[in-house]
Amino acid sequence: MSNNEIQSRLDFAKKLVEEAGKKALSFFHCINELEIQQKSIQDYVSNADLEVEIFIREHISNRYPDDGIVGEEHENFEGVSGYTWVIDPIDGTTNFLTEIPSWCVVLACVHENETKLGAVYEPCHNELFWGSQGKGAFINDEPMGVSKSKSLNDGSTGVGMNSRTSSRMTVSFIQKLIERGGIFYRNASGALMLSYVASGRLIGYAEPHMNAWDCLAGQLLIKEAGGIIEVQDANEMLKSGGRVIASGPGVFDEILEIANKAYV
Repeated sequence: MSNNEIQSRLDFAKKLVEEAGKKALSFFHCINELEIQQKSIQDYVSNADLEVEIFIREHISNRYPDDGIVGEEHENFEGVSGYTWVIDPIDGTTNFLTEIPSWCVVLACVHENETKLGAVYEPCHNELFWGSQGKGAFINDEPMGVSKSKSLNDGSTGVGMNSRTSSRMTVSFIQKLIERGGIFYRNASGALMLSYVASGRLIGYAEPHMNAWDCLAGQLLIKEAGGIIEVQDANEMLKSGGRVIASGPGVFDEILEIANKAYV
């Protein structure tokens, strides 16, 4: 692995998520024409998700044919280069399908058990969150930094949930957060909320289980923006997902403590 290999993939990823986001946005403006299927409770997929992921996969395969690919909507491709791309074509599909402008296209790249780069593009507001390991994190062309808050009542904490874990865990987390003076925020796009932590809009984020395509990019951005994440092996996350706790340094211990008590 060389810095040039990472930089070329980062430049490629930034351009690709923007192009994919514009493609997704064209579907967003024609919601009534989409074909929609329900995968599980509060988990939907449309032909927009499927086609945007295919678009991303084709571009990766053409540029880096030896790289692996893991995506939410299609079969994994085992590469031989040691690099694996992780795709969520539309994170926040429920928002997307109900015309709420709070969704994003997500792309990360993993090498040797570590996430090396991440790009999250929110087309409705034309915001690109991006970064690479050891090189910082940015929103469009401006450096990002996590919140400097030292108290939970200084800002909002993002809270994620899904049908893979018991809802009582999330209810318990929210209750304990409120009891400590915190405010919870949820917009149904975990990747976007993690990006908001990286940019300082949210002071932290917690979810009992996330899939790799939802969280790897955002976790990298938070770390590069000066935040703290609960450490996980990226390859293990690719296999089965896991718990995600992340925030600025001033509130991480308290959010982790609440999560440890709530997520049981």
